[in-house]
Amino acid sequence: MRIAFCTLGCKVNQYETQAMQRLLLERGHTLVPFDGPADAYVVNSCTVTAVSDKKSRQAVRRARKGNPDGVVALCGCYPQTHPEQAAALGADLLAGTGDRRGFLDLLERAVEERTPGRSLDDPFARREFERLPAGGLEGRTRAMLKVEDGCVNFCSYCVIPYARGRVRSLPSAEAEAEAPRLAGEGYRELVLTGIEISSWGRDLPGEEELADLVERVCRAAPDCRVRLGSLEPRTVTPDFCRRLAGLSNLCPHFHLSLQSGCGTVLARMNRKYDPERYYESIKLLREFFPDPAVTTDLIVGFPGETEEEFAASLDFARRCGFAAMHVFPYSRRPGTPAAELPGQVPNAVKEARAHRAGALARELERAFLLRRVGRTEPVLFEEERDGLWYGHTPDYLLVRARGEALHNRVEPVRLVALAEEGLEGEILSCIPGKNQVD
Repeated sequence: MRIAFCTLGCKVNQYETQAMQRLLLERGHTLVPFDGPADAYVVNSCTVTAVSDKKSRQAVRRARKGNPDGVVALCGCYPQTHPEQAAALGADLLAGTGDRRGFLDLLERAVEERTPGRSLDDPFARREFERLPAGGLEGRTRAMLKVEDGCVNFCSYCVIPYARGRVRSLPSAEAEAEAPRLAGEGYRELVLTGIEISSWGRDLPGEEELADLVERVCRAAPDCRVRLGSLEPRTVTPDFCRRLAGLSNLCPHFHLSLQSGCGTVLARMNRKYDPERYYESIKLLREFFPDPAVTTDLIVGFPGETEEEFAASLDFARRCGFAAMHVFPYSRRPGTPAAELPGQVPNAVKEARAHRAGALARELERAFLLRRVGRTEPVLFEEERDGLWYGHTPDYLLVRARGEALHNRVEPVRLVALAEEGLEGEILSCIPGKNQVD
């Protein structure tokens, strides 16, 4: 049968979609575009914000409108946390965030028998990490390797623990075995991803921690770049940095979730650090890695956030000097403690603060990019657009350059100027006498 996917949300969702696609191809089915004719449409949903819920609902309606006779399946975090709202959309099949193979069985049955189905469980009852095939589809340059699921941090604004359940980890030996297999399939970069990879290993026997996992994966695939997903600041210790700095193929790009640079707001968010502990992580990374790319997320307009607290948050972000900062206005999530906090900030104020924070984010990013101009970096090229090839440096800066047949190749590139997005580069192998990376 012909199956179309629409994936919303985080890298874990992307990984799980790619795994389902791979399993469906193995079963003899065909993947087709979501906006075209299909026998089944799968919406792999996100529920991290109210906007995410809205996009999930819109995707279901678009699939139904595009082909009224096709089976529409809604899976992922939205039906897991809001089953009745999801059911009201009229999807033929509802499934949550577990048992993806069982979901595909139901999908096949729904198409063949035209019968609706539902597969929702209690995520907190799950004990085992779900093994799914890692890697993507043919033509990809970067493979995601999911090593963890679940979260028990219970930040006051977040519904994800209720969607994913407790922490479950892929044993390091299995991750170590996957790395050379993916390298053998031609991937040049591996991304270790999960809902909260800083908690990796807490459910496993023994004393292993995230640094052990990273060391094993890096050494198992020495010719592949290895990139880390989002980290909690508490993960970054002197021992963590010392061990990772010794791994030549680890990308010096660290995404440390901040959410607010003001201690009183962080306390209301139920985050497990204060600004000074966060800044200690920044200093450690810069001590052990030469000018690493540190990126972050920032929520503005959290309940009770005063103008003074917002200003303190911006001042702290400037002090940190992020390479990139993703700004989000607070989204009220029913069922979370933050939704009931006093002092809900008006939308107009949230949007104004997001605009101001976005301006700072652009300023910080420009400063970081300018520091890179004149350097030479290895760039993994991924796609061609309008005669230019686009790829990323180890610290995840987007670079465009002219060249021929560069897909999935790593080339030394001189970074020469800012571009509309990222940097302009010159491939040294195309310049006589230039073929070394600084």
